[in-house]
Amino acid sequence: MSRYRLAPSPAQEAVLLRHCSDARYVWNLAVEQQGWWRPGRKPAPGYLAQCRQLTTARAENAWLAAGSQMVQQQALLDFDQAMRNFFNGTHRKPTWRKAGRDEGFRIVAVRPAHIRRLNRNAGLVMVPKVGWVRFRLSRPVPEGVKSFRVTRDRAGRWHAAFAHIPGRVAGPGTGEIVGIDRGVKVTLALSDGTTFLAPAPVSFGRVQRQLARATRGSNRRARVKRRLARLQVRNADARKDWTEKTSTTIARRYDRIRIEDLRIRNMTRSAKRTVEEPGRNVRAKAGLNRSILRQNWGMFATRLEYKAAGRVERVNPAYTSQTCSHCKTLDREARESQAVFRCRACGYCGNADVNAARNIAAGHAVNVRGGDRIAGPENREPQRELLLVSSLESLAF
Repeated sequence: MSRYRLAPSPAQEAVLLRHCSDARYVWNLAVEQQGWWRPGRKPAPGYLAQCRQLTTARAENAWLAAGSQMVQQQALLDFDQAMRNFFNGTHRKPTWRKAGRDEGFRIVAVRPAHIRRLNRNAGLVMVPKVGWVRFRLSRPVPEGVKSFRVTRDRAGRWHAAFAHIPGRVAGPGTGEIVGIDRGVKVTLALSDGTTFLAPAPVSFGRVQRQLARATRGSNRRARVKRRLARLQVRNADARKDWTEKTSTTIARRYDRIRIEDLRIRNMTRSAKRTVEEPGRNVRAKAGLNRSILRQNWGMFATRLEYKAAGRVERVNPAYTSQTCSHCKTLDREARESQAVFRCRACGYCGNADVNAARNIAAGHAVNVRGGDRIAGPENREPQRELLLVSSLESLAF
């Protein structure tokens, strides 16, 4: 998807909001129909049946017929695809869309004449019932565009995303292998010593306190809410821009990329638990969850796997931060601090994140079979039977 910033006039913005409202209304009707289903009842109507129902509803309701039929039908098609993704197990079940949060619609049957270049910095795109809408020409529009999606974020910014499949990023052809360790203090640590830090977020605690003190429904609360939304989207845009640039840089620099296979959803799960069995250190765990999510681990891995398709391998992260990359000795006490790793067996000292990245670059899960172990507590219980056998064999020789 190639996204561009729209600059609609006030009259055009009113029609765009009407399209968003129609698409959200049709989507929520489809969600309601899907919620009626119970075991033993007939299945919920599919896309074709819902299109026939939409035609009947447009004939009976003038306010619905005043909207764009394309926008409303595409909302049903989007819902049908969302249900397919849910049944395939790749996405969650589609839920209700809310005004102010889920604002957008899709336009199809786009022809080359529907997109024009106005000048060096601006272009025009044709939107049904809206007309020619100006957008910022930050880069050339891809050729062969057949559809695009118009969205409005919480900060009130309009964007047009043209459907386009970008090409893959080619590797250097040198055969170089790199391991990537993801962390909170250091976002990405590579096995060759290179590190990448995600952009620091803009603080908006003061604005949040102002929002908490504002009266619900007041104009002041609306202004503070828009100000908070602008700060939040600024942080999100900065993280996304950093993710795209960093993933492209790594995909171009290395031929084989190995990354930790992390379960981010499980790692950022809340510690509240239940009233009967409350969790411990809930506030600290919530802060850790926010720190992890700010690093964009998941988006980085997804974009990297797409750009370097077939060249990315996921590695089991077990013991990678507790094992010496030189002698393969497993020792939890070797990590003196967040940044320092000092092996008590061979004397190697270096950056702890880079040491873990080198273990990841080895291409397999680091476990007790990979080397010796110095006695001490560990996060994961090693295979003690194998350790006993290996020690007896060494004594025999």
